[in-house]
Amino acid sequence: MTWLASSVMGRRGVAQGREGSHHLLTEAAQGRYHYVYGPYADPVMRITPGDVVAVETLDAFGGAVKTEDDLPSKVLNMPFVNPQNGPIAVEGAQKGDVLAVYIKDLLPRGPQPVGTTALIPDFGGLTSTGLTHLNAPLAEQVKKMEVTPEGGVKFSDRITLPYEPFVGTMGVSPEIEAISSLVPDFYGGNMDLPDVAPGAVIYFPVQRDDAYFYIGDCHGRQGDGELCGVAVEIPATVTVQIDLIKGWSIPGVRLETEEFIMAVGSARPMEDAARMAYRDLIRWMVDDYGFEESEAYFLATQAGKMRVGNMVDPKYSLGASMLKTYLG
Repeated sequence: MTWLASSVMGRRGVAQGREGSHHLLTEAAQGRYHYVYGPYADPVMRITPGDVVAVETLDAFGGAVKTEDDLPSKVLNMPFVNPQNGPIAVEGAQKGDVLAVYIKDLLPRGPQPVGTTALIPDFGGLTSTGLTHLNAPLAEQVKKMEVTPEGGVKFSDRITLPYEPFVGTMGVSPEIEAISSLVPDFYGGNMDLPDVAPGAVIYFPVQRDDAYFYIGDCHGRQGDGELCGVAVEIPATVTVQIDLIKGWSIPGVRLETEEFIMAVGSARPMEDAARMAYRDLIRWMVDDYGFEESEAYFLATQAGKMRVGNMVDPKYSLGASMLKTYLG
């Protein structure tokens, strides 16, 4: 018995944490990858609640940056970046439901060095933009790194960082919009939040029949903020167990681990993303954990944690969390 049995997914999911059929979504089976989250693509796979899917994702560059000489400005075809697998149709999902996604495993795939990061002109948390500034952009640069679960991330000859993988982009289709996979919002998308990692359950508010789940943009690791705009991007095989929760209405993305719950806000300016995240965390504490609103507000003030996912995308993503030990 793992903690998953006591999670919202385990207690309230249609499958209640039980694994169903296992599926493999290979590159070949995916065929055309997608660069928007939307309801208009045909699903590549249909599953039932509880099913487990292993997905072969591409890196954020679609594999185009193969060496340190492959500058993104030369080899990428903007805006066709951040390719997504899917959509995966989940039988029985309807608008107003919640899709629960338990990340079981995430492994790099392909020939080493499999990890890529880069400095891209007019992009990043500490750069200007050609639309608003006169100064020249930073020099473009690519860094390739070996990434393995056993050996970590070989950042340089001097520094090896731990392998701390997570999914940068995942979520469900909006109801009518087709939105770039670079954008995070209430449906998920490009949150670049390191807590979206193996061992976590991510909850998404379903917007249309069959949910239409998308996933891609896996990372070997990333610091808070994704400062230069590019994490350790890797192609990966990511394995998820997908369930469906009826009768639970949420305004945006929520996340749960064995230790804490987290609500995610995506917006600009950054303080609005933080406010959205804390607001939903407090409402979650009130609705599901029996707190009075004022008491939850007090507790979030003294014990809440704020995680910066990205501070570079069209909207910033922040996660407000509370340890379960304080929730009773």
